[in-house]
Amino acid sequence: MRKIKKAIIPAAGLGTRFLPATKAMPKEMLPILDKPTIQYIVEEAARAGIEDIIIVTGKHKRAIEDHFDNQKELEMILQEKGKTDLLEKVKYSTELANIFYVRQKEQKGLGHAIYSARQFIGDEPFAVLLGDDIVESEKPAIKQLMDAYEETGKSVIGVQEVDEANTHRYGIIDPLEKKDRKYEVNQFVEKPKQGTAPSNLAIMGRYVLTADIFDYLATQGEGAGGEIQLTDAIERLNRADQVYAYDFEGDRYDVGEKLGFVKTTIEYALKDEKIRDELAEFIQNLDLDTPRS
Repeated sequence: MRKIKKAIIPAAGLGTRFLPATKAMPKEMLPILDKPTIQYIVEEAARAGIEDIIIVTGKHKRAIEDHFDNQKELEMILQEKGKTDLLEKVKYSTELANIFYVRQKEQKGLGHAIYSARQFIGDEPFAVLLGDDIVESEKPAIKQLMDAYEETGKSVIGVQEVDEANTHRYGIIDPLEKKDRKYEVNQFVEKPKQGTAPSNLAIMGRYVLTADIFDYLATQGEGAGGEIQLTDAIERLNRADQVYAYDFEGDRYDVGEKLGFVKTTIEYALKDEKIRDELAEFIQNLDLDTPRS
């Protein structure tokens, strides 16, 4: 069985939930403390043993390429000033993996973004990591799926439980037999209407897919939101060849919308020894009863 060495990270979205900040800055470059969100995703892939990463970008995304590129002038300045800690952090981001880029020329949805990278993948199995979800876990979330793939030779989709009230926001699985944390799946449903979800197990931005998915994406029509949905293509693949779901372990942080982004920033800040105590004191002393304009 072929080992998974390649990953796709889609990063072509417009980031409308964070306008006007994302008018000129990619949402993937919005920082959680001192690192852009996309670096957390690349780090997870690298920790899992992924060697080659293709980032699917769009217009106004050049900052992503610059971030993972060498910055020799900056490195020289930091070296001259003896700021070795900062120098190591700057160099670290350029050495995580081999990173390539492809442009998604039209905003046609996640399925279309994945299809845009087909020539990079060829006929190999591959990982997909979405940037809206940061996962903290001892074993990287995507590695858990990669291990499940090596057991089955089939595509594996990462899931976690969500509140019933939020199932309409996600792709949802209709589970069958469960073994340990792995499910056989009867059906994958993209953003079911409120109250119609077959379970509360939601697809959480981590996938291991066989190259067969490209055959289905090539003929996939528009789905929810008028876009080409990856979940719809996975459902078609599941009918022809069993696709599994895996309830991966780890703490998931939703950075794809404002409240989740703020919560994530606070949680990560409270883990930082340099600012934790002062921040905790600031939070405790907040006067939440005083109206703010």
